[in-house]
Amino acid sequence: MDRTERVELTALCLVYKEDEILLQDRTKDDWKGYVLPGGHIEKDESIVDAVTREIKEETGLTIFKPELVGLKQFPIKGGRYIVFLFRANKFAGNLRSSNEGKVLWVKREDLENYDLVKDFKELLSVFEDDSLTEFQYILENPEDNDFKMIIK
Repeated sequence: MDRTERVELTALCLVYKEDEILLQDRTKDDWKGYVLPGGHIEKDESIVDAVTREIKEETGLTIFKPELVGLKQFPIKGGRYIVFLFRANKFAGNLRSSNEGKVLWVKREDLENYDLVKDFKELLSVFEDDSLTEFQYILENPEDNDFKMIIK
C-alpha cells in the first residue's frame, strides 16, 4: 500500500500586541475576507523561515521567535493542504499593506465588526487555547462537497 500523498504546505501567524491582533483583508477570491497573514512554504525553505518571510512580505513586519501552536489541514485532490499555525508578539518594522490585502490592527473585542473568513473564530481558538493543537476539515459527503470541522 502506497502511503504517499500530495501535500501543499503553508503557514499562518497570529501577530498580536496587548489586546490587538493583526488582520489582513484578503483580496483573492478563493478566500475573501479578513484573515491572519501567511502563505506558502517554498521548496527547501524551513517552515520558520517561511512564516517569517511571509509576514514580512505581507505586513512589513519582521517577527522574532514565532511559536508553533498547531496545524490546520483539509483535503485537496490527491492529498491534503497543511497550514502550520504560529503566533508571535515580538516584531519590528513599519506596518504596510501588500497586494495580498490591506493589513490593520484590530481589537479582539471588535472582531465581530469585520467580515472574517468563515472559520476564523474556530481557528483563532487553536491559536489561543494551549490545550488545542489541530483544526481539521474532513470531507463527509463528496457528492455535496460537505465538510465536517474538527478541533482537538
